[in-house]
Amino acid sequence: MKVHFIAIGGSAMHNLAIALHLKGDEVSGSDDAIFEPSKSRLAQYGLLPKKTGWFPDKLDSSIDAIILGMHAKPENPELLTAQDLGLTIYSYPEYIYHQSKNKTRVVIGGSHGKTTITAMILHVLHFHNKEIDFMVGAQLDGFDVMVQLSDHNDFILLEGDEYLSSPIDHRPKFHWYRPNVALISGIAWDHINVFPTFESYLEQFKIFIDTIVAGGSLIYNSEDEVLSTLVEQSENPIRKLPYRTSSYTIENGQTFLETSEGLMPIELFGAHNLSNLAGAKWICQQMGVDEDDFYEAVSSFKGASKRLERLAFTTNGVIFKDFAHAPSKVTATTIAVRNQFPDHHFITCLELHTFSSLNPNFINEYRGSLDSADQAVVFYTPNAVALKGLDPLNKMQIAKAFQRDDLIIFTNPDALSNYFNNLTQKPLALLMMSSGNYGGLDLSALKKII
Repeated sequence: MKVHFIAIGGSAMHNLAIALHLKGDEVSGSDDAIFEPSKSRLAQYGLLPKKTGWFPDKLDSSIDAIILGMHAKPENPELLTAQDLGLTIYSYPEYIYHQSKNKTRVVIGGSHGKTTITAMILHVLHFHNKEIDFMVGAQLDGFDVMVQLSDHNDFILLEGDEYLSSPIDHRPKFHWYRPNVALISGIAWDHINVFPTFESYLEQFKIFIDTIVAGGSLIYNSEDEVLSTLVEQSENPIRKLPYRTSSYTIENGQTFLETSEGLMPIELFGAHNLSNLAGAKWICQQMGVDEDDFYEAVSSFKGASKRLERLAFTTNGVIFKDFAHAPSKVTATTIAVRNQFPDHHFITCLELHTFSSLNPNFINEYRGSLDSADQAVVFYTPNAVALKGLDPLNKMQIAKAFQRDDLIIFTNPDALSNYFNNLTQKPLALLMMSSGNYGGLDLSALKKII
């Protein structure tokens, strides 16, 4: 196959490009900006475009498939040329489905936890030398790529994102996959720029449930009342298998999972992660891993990249960074750190960076999300608000939304850095939550404060 990527530099796109290259396809691509780590990883495999930009003359009738990334625009010159030439154009998820039509498709969906659950399942299968195809949204220890496609594996494990498929295909990605086995971890309103109401967001999960192949299985978090109602209302002839958070205890900052063999120490912590673990166990059992083998493997799972990643740990404190940005994720992550380190002075710092989080019509969803911390800090930049074309936010709006009188708000990374450098509380637990970079703040420099 001869495949060309329009917007090859994206996180998912460059991994798919590498996967197809390793599979033996002839791969080319273009992009107007490619950042790390995509740039180095594409270069490693000889796939980095010689020049940035769009070059319609790269395209001709010999190309078997065009894969279109979300970063491209509908008027992209390469896309227009592909359309004029009558080339076959796929979105990323459409091509994944095209490559896996004859496999057993296992899809992990949900507003939160899907990357961690997918990563956990892959860790367990890798531990037991069970090879499958996969697509996951985070870099994992022991894996060179985030996408693997083959002609011989029976299973493919997919992280099912509810965001749009491409600039010209506005269906959510997970509507493409038609799973034989699916998991939904929970539903909490997100992506307000695409789904302006909770009802429109909820509808996407209803459709997803209906796309599960007849006779297939849906594993779902029964502790989520909205999700449970949605599953009960579905008339799709599938097996419906509920799960609940695994039982656990915490002693001196260490989480122990309760198993039939007794208490087992695990690297993960937080009720949301123990819920993720329970879902992952169900999926692994569907894929031929029994409970004892699952526990043996999962005890060494340290988490997906950017999910409660520990930056520093000393007798004076601990620092975590986390990708959390949606209200439900922020709440769960904050509670997890509070419960794990009850005797520490706990400070949490959230960057408002996404379209939803900076939107005055959505920000009230964050009410109470930081209440578990002793001190709560919010950072945002007016420039980020302007770049997203939103109405300006002010500190009074943010304080009112979070409903926390002692909330500290920064808009300048230097001022935020000075705040951290002047902290004196010991032992300290610091949680940094963002899908951005705090205006360029050097997170590695935070280590010196403990």
